[in-house]
Amino acid sequence: MAIISALAVYFVIWWLTLFVVLPIGLRTQDDDNDVVLGTVASAPTRFRAFRVMMTTTVVSALIYGGWYVASAYFGISVNDLPRILPDFQK
Repeated sequence: MAIISALAVYFVIWWLTLFVVLPIGLRTQDDDNDVVLGTVASAPTRFRAFRVMMTTTVVSALIYGGWYVASAYFGISVNDLPRILPDFQK
């Protein structure tokens, strides 16, 4: 696989993982009973960007590593997934 393709796949996995990791451990202003005037109650009390980015990077690297091992060493690809839609070409 070309390096650009590998980076593109990793970026897609990282982006999807980011939205899974974002709500983990989130404390809202409503949870802490400390709503700042002019903000919504669902706004985070303290947003820990570094922790979210590092967790996202580690989790997505594990997912990418699993995908790479499955494709490079075991030969599993998208074509091996079962066909869900019927083939209307026949």
